[in-house]
Amino acid sequence: MALPGRRNRRDSARRRGAALTPRNRNETAGTRANPLRPYCAAARPRPLQQPMGCRLPPRCPPSPGAMAAATSCRRAALGGLSVGAVSGRAVTRWRRFLLPGGGTRLVSARSAAAERGPCCAVTVDVGGRKMELSSGKLARFADGAAVVQLGDTAVMVTAVSKTKPSASQFMPLVVDYRQKAAAAGRIPTNYLRRELGTTDKEILTSRVIDRSIRPLFPVGYFYDTQILCNLLAVDGVNDPDVLAINGASAALALSDIPWNGPVGAVRVGVVDGETVINPTRKQMSSSTLNLVVAAAPQNQVVMLEATAENILQQDFCHAIKVGVKQTQHIIQGIQQLVKERGVVKRTVQKLFVAPEEIVECAKKLAFNKIYAVFTDFSHDKISRDEAINKIRLETEEQLKEKFPEAEPYEIMESFNTVSKDIFRNLILNEYRRCDGRDLTSLRDIKCEVNMFKMLHGSALFQRGQTQVLCTVTFDSIESSVKSDLISTAVSGIKDKNFMLHYEFPPYATNEIGKVTGVNRRELGHGALAERALKPVIPQDFPFTIRVTSEVLESNGSSSMASACGGSLALMDAGVPVSSAVAGVAVGLVTKYNLEGRDLEDYRLLTDILGIEDYYGDMDFKMAGTSKGVTALQVDLKLPGIPIKIIMEAIQQATAAKREILQIMNETLAKPRPNRKESGPVVETIHVPLSKRLRFLGPGAYNLKKLQAKTGVTLSQLDEETYSMFAPTPSAMHEAREFIGELCKDDQEVNLEFGAVYTATITEIRDSGVMVKLYPNMTPVLLHNSQLDQRKIKHPSALGLEVGQEIQVKYFGRDPTDGRMRLSRKVLQSPATTVLKTLTDKNSIVLGGTAPESSTSSQ
Repeated sequence: MALPGRRNRRDSARRRGAALTPRNRNETAGTRANPLRPYCAAARPRPLQQPMGCRLPPRCPPSPGAMAAATSCRRAALGGLSVGAVSGRAVTRWRRFLLPGGGTRLVSARSAAAERGPCCAVTVDVGGRKMELSSGKLARFADGAAVVQLGDTAVMVTAVSKTKPSASQFMPLVVDYRQKAAAAGRIPTNYLRRELGTTDKEILTSRVIDRSIRPLFPVGYFYDTQILCNLLAVDGVNDPDVLAINGASAALALSDIPWNGPVGAVRVGVVDGETVINPTRKQMSSSTLNLVVAAAPQNQVVMLEATAENILQQDFCHAIKVGVKQTQHIIQGIQQLVKERGVVKRTVQKLFVAPEEIVECAKKLAFNKIYAVFTDFSHDKISRDEAINKIRLETEEQLKEKFPEAEPYEIMESFNTVSKDIFRNLILNEYRRCDGRDLTSLRDIKCEVNMFKMLHGSALFQRGQTQVLCTVTFDSIESSVKSDLISTAVSGIKDKNFMLHYEFPPYATNEIGKVTGVNRRELGHGALAERALKPVIPQDFPFTIRVTSEVLESNGSSSMASACGGSLALMDAGVPVSSAVAGVAVGLVTKYNLEGRDLEDYRLLTDILGIEDYYGDMDFKMAGTSKGVTALQVDLKLPGIPIKIIMEAIQQATAAKREILQIMNETLAKPRPNRKESGPVVETIHVPLSKRLRFLGPGAYNLKKLQAKTGVTLSQLDEETYSMFAPTPSAMHEAREFIGELCKDDQEVNLEFGAVYTATITEIRDSGVMVKLYPNMTPVLLHNSQLDQRKIKHPSALGLEVGQEIQVKYFGRDPTDGRMRLSRKVLQSPATTVLKTLTDKNSIVLGGTAPESSTSSQ
């Protein structure tokens, strides 16, 4: 009987057109061309010949079961390997690793995956709660993978980086955070019943993760890198976004990707005046602070993201210090995992940095020209950029002649390095900025409100060459942002009646571009400005508020200008905000020693320009009122800065914020007492249950007709109360007339329960007769069963005719549909003695409360 494994190998060789020679058999059974080693222990045949100097047990012939297993595993293995176009053999991916004692060694990717060792885990105590970090069990083909769990919420993060450089001239890092419906125990409600496009929450969380890890990559590391965050389980108590940051840090630290980490991240809340680390969702609902802190070893701050309910500055600074301290426990846990796994970083093919000799040559050629441009305070953004670009083109041409073998990137980066050094040295050594301001001065600020009368609210905020037009629009509560079920289950996001949308068209920077949907940058800037304004919006405001911020000119910190302009527009619209809000951006320029480890000197810059953000090391954005802080966002280009610099930046931003608020108060100090006449109107309507059918109409026909005719929408608040929203007062007037015309026949007199009335027949039907008790009454049906004691099939059997008057007894209204209950049959029997009166409780009331009803006995 032939072994199945041997037969399959022979057939495979024949299909490739090669004879099964002894050499082919050796390659099949040996280790060089065997793709089965990382996949199955049964598929690891030993070499036919023992190397000299090695003592190995004699080779045993494999059993038929082992050969069958080898064949099965080989099929699975070849499914995941690339195949050469000519030979048909699997192409092995090799990597060069840097050894601790110096030197390098080549290791295949499959061997590297096998050498990462077994699964290991570590538990970290963070704020009195246990956080578990593990690796080695899931996603072992990725360069790095880690699972972080807090409570019953678990997140898996993978990191993969290419070994060949990309064509881009920046760090091509992509972070994707995706919410999984299965992790929350739900099924998506779209028509495909699967996750589709990314949500705003996913994009914003991806940006936070990106900002936490990007500064720690080596300078010039231009290799495609992807971080994927996969939610495994969500318990509805612990938010997974902070776990994803720690998972990304652990995945990069445990991989062979060059990265100067790890970092740790925690969320800090303030509940009842107490600082809470990684608060639960219930605690966050009553917290006055939502702060995410990412820090590196030795208490170095890497990223900050905060939303606060007008928290005091000292409490805010204390929360940052507590958060940075707690991150060190997570960092130590990741470092312990790295030590247990024995991680060895790969040797990159090339780091894209400017050669020293080309930089020195560029400095000699362009230093004086660049220095003259940066010290000419008459330049604005456009003229300065044009002057620098002119020098750039001249210098690059000269460098290409002197260094013909240099790559284009090296020429460009050499000029950028010289320009950056000159710009930074002016600030560090001469305390001079390119526009002539000192380090703490603001640019000229101009404010204007009520730009267009038809708008519900508008404001124009100009700070230097940054110009933002903000508008406010009111709409019904039904227009609020509805959160999808998965986002609600995963992150607890509910409907919100306040939103800010940020737009950055290409003409704002004198460029042309494709105007498409909202990109990640616009979404992030809009979310920051929205968080800055949301704490001052009243919770019981009767409208949904939409603020649009369109950047008309941009030269630094347009998001903070959006917060200032949005605050003025809200007050112009008559929104009773608790206080005005202003924001400012603070920059940083640092100087390190030659080794790049110790910080020697630094300068903080208030109200930075676009070029100061480009050449600087930090973009520190803080917004708030005159009393406290409402929003903060800190982005760094350095692998971390001391807490001391953060505290100084907060102090400097607070002083600038107060100065901006004083300028804004000169234009509009408090909200307008009334909304504009062109604004929308909201009224309430009381509709008793007995009148609801008449009011709504069949299939809500009356409501649809009302909306189509007047533009007024109605939303039900409770069983008998409706909210009526009109975009203009004239539309509300039309709606009142429509409802009055609709219900004019229903203004009935008070009828006495059990009394006998004279009814006039208006129509004869097969099921009964339609009667009226008074002239302006809507006819009601008197059914055949209530016409006579005898059972009849048609009213003609009793000789009834249209216009005839009959006696009926009144029994009130049906509570479910409001229909009047009448009977002629009961008058043919002894009369009952029920003496109750019915008041006008069931009248439809516009813009008021329901009238009280009373019953009395007679």
